[in-house]
Amino acid sequence: MAIAKAERLMNLALCLLGTRRPLSKRELRGSIEAYLEAASDDAFNRMFERDKDDLRELGLVIETVDNLDGDTGYLARRDSNRLPPVTLDAEEAAALGLAAKVWQQARLAGAASGALQKLRAAGMPEEAAEPRETHSALEPRIPVHEAAFEPLMLACRDRRPVVFDYRKATAARPATRHVEPWALECWRGHWYLAGWDTDRAAERVFRLSRITGRVRSKAGKFSAAVPDVVTVRETVASWAGEIAERSARIRLRSEAGYPLRAKATTQRELGDGWDELEIPYGHGLDAWLVEFGPDVVVLEPAELRAEVVDRLRAVAKD
Repeated sequence: MAIAKAERLMNLALCLLGTRRPLSKRELRGSIEAYLEAASDDAFNRMFERDKDDLRELGLVIETVDNLDGDTGYLARRDSNRLPPVTLDAEEAAALGLAAKVWQQARLAGAASGALQKLRAAGMPEEAAEPRETHSALEPRIPVHEAAFEPLMLACRDRRPVVFDYRKATAARPATRHVEPWALECWRGHWYLAGWDTDRAAERVFRLSRITGRVRSKAGKFSAAVPDVVTVRETVASWAGEIAERSARIRLRSEAGYPLRAKATTQRELGDGWDELEIPYGHGLDAWLVEFGPDVVVLEPAELRAEVVDRLRAVAKD
């Protein structure tokens, strides 16, 4: 349905831009296939008025002209809808060229390449946008392997609520989540979605690799205001225990839990195959510790130990 409407809007825009004289509704209906398939004149009129309003919202200047026969005609003059010349300096062009290279492994690669070609045709400095012929050990790339990325990106852009099944790290089965998506961001090699969880009436962050099945769009508008600045990385860091002002003391089985060892501020051997570590304690640490199962025992603080035990019991019930 969305693709059909986009095609209809494009055809209407081309008709209005390509004519030298105002076209009546009758002429437009006979020129656009989707309008010919309208069930009635009333259905066509409603469809045309919505499409005309949508094109105007997108920035197309559509003029309404009354001809000698008393009919109303429509056209979009090219001089009224022409964009100003593209003026980019070398630094701006280089930044766009780098951005296009970043997406070369993602599904946005075609769109990025096409946009770059249009900018070159409009006068963007060729040498600045072209990748350098030097070989570097580091190359900017953003890999996108999750099928949920594209529908969520479009939902963030169009401000459309979505529904998807999400499996938390500590849950045996996925649960359905109803979300108003705000922003997507890549952090440490993983993509995350920030948005408003309508069932929990709170902001939540979701890791795309834990979304199972298809992302479905919902009808309706957002019920919560979108923040001016969505701090995805800071939120994820906080939930992952990256931002912490306290410490936790745990026992960790020897030769296990290397990510925990990398974060440890102190570490000592206890013997009998166990070590004692002191690690930063932030929000979400309990969920992370549960992933290590029987290799971790929380010593203190008591509230963290209780949170880990509760999570393990919840998993055991599932």
